[in-house]
Amino acid sequence: MHRKASSLLNTLGVNFERTRTALRGIRPYMRNRREMLGAIRRRESEGKPIEFPLVKNYPCLHDRFESGGHAWGVYFHMDLWAAQRLFKNRPSEHVDVGSAVGGFCAHVASFMPIRVIDIRPTTSSARNLRFEVCDLMDIPDSYVGCTDSLSCLHTLEHFGLGRYGDPINYDGWRDGWNNLLRMLRPGGTFYFAVPIGRRQRIEFDAHRIFSLPFILDDMIADRLSVRAFAYIDDASEIHHDADPFGPEARNTFGLNLGCGVFELEKNPG
Repeated sequence: MHRKASSLLNTLGVNFERTRTALRGIRPYMRNRREMLGAIRRRESEGKPIEFPLVKNYPCLHDRFESGGHAWGVYFHMDLWAAQRLFKNRPSEHVDVGSAVGGFCAHVASFMPIRVIDIRPTTSSARNLRFEVCDLMDIPDSYVGCTDSLSCLHTLEHFGLGRYGDPINYDGWRDGWNNLLRMLRPGGTFYFAVPIGRRQRIEFDAHRIFSLPFILDDMIADRLSVRAFAYIDDASEIHHDADPFGPEARNTFGLNLGCGVFELEKNPG
């Protein structure tokens, strides 16, 4: 019961763990503030200049209990893996559909222009980022065969679930998948990622989880060739150069909720 209540409160934006950490941080914050005020008063009494006056309180109560950064997690590994592959291939242009703007798209924009398509509007003054609004359920003719380099990372699983304001469509993922392949020219490269697990399912209204055999047999099949594959496990660690066709892959590596990341090539015809 406590776990269910905590999960519900987290959904509503109430995070018990963050609150507990913040309460732990109050005492060291108050102690450090007193010491800083004391240091300022001593400088004043000694006639030393106060180049940086303390004029505003801005408590940061969590940082002293956290690590220096988070070099792990699904989005960290997925975005970096795909951006590194794209950097190595260096196409003349690149089109993205729905990937994380602050992750993958920002990585790519550091070395080349990227055209970013999403159902929701986005604006930015950053260079090398061009935003367009489009529902992948119904793409205009101008999108057909528009690129030799395409990405869609951790996005397809949402199509048709209504989470982002799109209409409910049980087959939304399939419509989106077919339109993504229509956008890509034959011989073009497709960087693709979705949640994977041994039990295929919908967790409404967050996402779908795909089994690896379904992706290979029903989606990729004879339409695409696999150039490279990696997966991120349930502990959010990446496994490079994994074999998507090996015996462990038939059970989706025993994963409950991981992520599969592909570099694919569209076959001719």
